[in-house]
Formats: sequence, C-alpha cells, structure tokens
Amino acid sequence: MSKKLTTLFLSITIAGLAISQTVVSDRHKSSIQKDSIKKSKILVEQEIVSDTLVIETGKFKFYKKGAHASYYADKFNGKRTTSGKRFDNNKYTAAHKKFPFGTKLRITNEANGKSVIVEVIDRGPFVRSREIDLSKRAFMEIANNRSSGAIMVTMEVLQK
Repeated sequence: MSKKLTTLFLSITIAGLAISQTVVSDRHKSSIQKDSIKKSKILVEQEIVSDTLVIETGKFKFYKKGAHASYYADKFNGKRTTSGKRFDNNKYTAAHKKFPFGTKLRITNEANGKSVIVEVIDRGPFVRSREIDLSKRAFMEIANNRSSGAIMVTMEVLQK
C-alpha cells in the first residue's frame, strides 16, 4: 500500500510540476507576446503621432515665400542620399542646400494652399533657381497640375 501511495504521490507531484511549468512557460510566452505587441503598438503610435500630431499641433516658423520647388526624377529611386538613407519617391522627403538632415519642413503650394510635411534627407537641388527638391509623392500631393515640373511654395521649419 505504501508503495502504491508513494508512486501515486510521485505521479501527482511530477504532473503538478509539469502543469506548473506549463503555466509558467505559458505566462512567460504570453508576457513576451504582450511585450512585443505593446512595443510594436508604441512604434506604430509614435509613427502616427509624428505624422498627424506634427500637422495638427506643431509650431512652424516661416522661412521663405516664393521658393521654387521641383521633384526628384525616378532614376534616383533606391539610390543613397547624402545623409546615407536610401531615397524613396513614395515617402515625404526633400533635398535642401542648407537645412540639417532630419529637419521637418511644411511646404505649402501658393497657388492652391495645399501643404505637406517633409523631412530633409539629401543635399540639393543643384540648379541655382530652385530652392528645394521634393519626393514625387510629396510634390504630386500639393501640385495643381500633375504634369508641371515646378511650383512656387512657401517653406516653414518645424520648431522643436
């Protein structure tokens, strides 16, 4: 009887350890999953905040009115910029001669009042009459005439 009782006790103990280990590992797994989900949500919220909050509550300082803006040609898509980032014509980026990399600018088309916020990631344009080169997506979003290659814009700098 004592041998059966000992065997039963050992079986229950081993089963209990296995169950508790499973519960602990499940808790650990779920905490890892929750943490990674929280972290990814935070990243998404930060990206959303950086795109929407800047537009709504950012303070912009006037820089220049009547600036001549154009856009990058498709042949530059995927090439490295002066900042080291790869250029993508589908992002909201720009090239400027003086502003530090990472500077956020609000570019407003003077003809229709449409505006877009871009980040400076490159140097240029290397044409004396032009002030700023926009990515194609940013340019097309504010342009009246999609076939035009240049527009007159007002530039404002985001204050940190």
